[in-house]
Amino acid sequence: MQNVQIAIIGSGFGGIGTAIRLKQEGLEEFIIFERADDVGGVWRDNTYPGCACDVQSHLYSLSFVPNPDWTHSFSPQAEIWDYLRKCARDYDVLQHIRFGHNVTEAVWEPEQQRWRIETSKGTYLASLLISAAGSFSEPKLPELAGLESFKGKMFHSSRWDHQFDIKQSRIAVIGTGASAIQFVPAIQPQVKKLHVFQRTAPWIVRRHDRLFARLERKLFRCFPVLQRVMRAGIYSFREVLGFAFRHPWAMKLLQPLARRHLKRSVADPVLRAKLTPNYLMGCKRVLISNDYFPALTQPNVELVTDGIAEVREHSIVGNDGVERAVDAIIFGTGFHVSDFPFANRVRGKEGRTLSEVWAGSPKALVGTTVAGFPNLFLLPGPNTGLGHSSVVYMLEAQIEHALTAIVYMRRNGVNAIEARSEAQEAYVASVDKSMRGTVWTSGGCLSWYLDNTGRNSTLWPTPSWKFRRRVARFAPHEYVME
Repeated sequence: MQNVQIAIIGSGFGGIGTAIRLKQEGLEEFIIFERADDVGGVWRDNTYPGCACDVQSHLYSLSFVPNPDWTHSFSPQAEIWDYLRKCARDYDVLQHIRFGHNVTEAVWEPEQQRWRIETSKGTYLASLLISAAGSFSEPKLPELAGLESFKGKMFHSSRWDHQFDIKQSRIAVIGTGASAIQFVPAIQPQVKKLHVFQRTAPWIVRRHDRLFARLERKLFRCFPVLQRVMRAGIYSFREVLGFAFRHPWAMKLLQPLARRHLKRSVADPVLRAKLTPNYLMGCKRVLISNDYFPALTQPNVELVTDGIAEVREHSIVGNDGVERAVDAIIFGTGFHVSDFPFANRVRGKEGRTLSEVWAGSPKALVGTTVAGFPNLFLLPGPNTGLGHSSVVYMLEAQIEHALTAIVYMRRNGVNAIEARSEAQEAYVASVDKSMRGTVWTSGGCLSWYLDNTGRNSTLWPTPSWKFRRRVARFAPHEYVME
């Protein structure tokens, strides 16, 4: 059994960012548990064709580790992964990482005031536990009749099987979310037949991507202030868009832009009708793409909107009664987000897991700490996601909250801190109040933003700078201390 001061789970943006800030503050007594053999989190795992970010690169990066060498305004997966690996190398984070360590359980030991962490390679004791496991780490698969009988190839987009040759294959794509609209146009020219099964039509707007010229990148390197100005400009523009998510009347003014994009891309009125959403834009995640609609108009592509009746050994039968022969099924069905899979493995001071305490609706003080779970920080946590901007911005605020809490504990001889239940309840109530009347609660759709109780426990409902102002500072009166 090994002892450590701070244990971090995950080496994506949250884990790497936390490690860098700890080192910048002179705190070196930490380790990072990473179940894979490299850093990167979601940007390591998602290697499907066409994978890229839908937030501009200069904002979707750590503000304290700027990258002047982004080649695109919206960077592809490989470039973001390289950025995270470079961050880990340049700030000497790699020495703190324990690769191949899958955390199976974390239990708070009240007598020792430490976390007992069980991993696939041994047991550790830690004073503080920071979970940066991420929201998109566990793929979500649909429950379909007969799925277990299918004899072809099956895989989720985040676990792409690059050994499978899709050329001239008959492919079924289930799901039309953020991943599917990227890989569908990427594989469409190669496959023999592509059946895209759509449950709900997404709102899609144009992707204004461009290459950064060498001169631009050189100027960013020579004059870092220019990159900060660009980052601020992107942030400000996205915050203006955020106003529409909070005020449905404003979102209705933006919908014609998306409809015009659809009309210009799809001439067939029948197909266009199938691709027209019947809910307010923003209720589900708004997607960006220039090539998804054109891909669906190609002769080797069929959009199926009648649902799936059953899966057979070599085919899928739709609710329309048509049997479609397929060689492979690719799931673009998203991830376990609102149910926090890692919550099943964390037990607090009363012996109950986070999942049991939350009872289907995740709640936390400033989205980061939970009553009954001392010395635990969640990155990201409940209500820290964004529908319009960069989650990295939110993660940085949470990192600062955890960092200031740790510094406070050290300076004041505090062994354990725990969110006061009344402070947590008041905070969650204020978030829920702000959520009322937004497109996420009144847009007329069901989305992965909503948890099992129907509450939006995923997104932050007001301007992101308000979250940062509220969260970045540690307020001792909101915590019980020992």
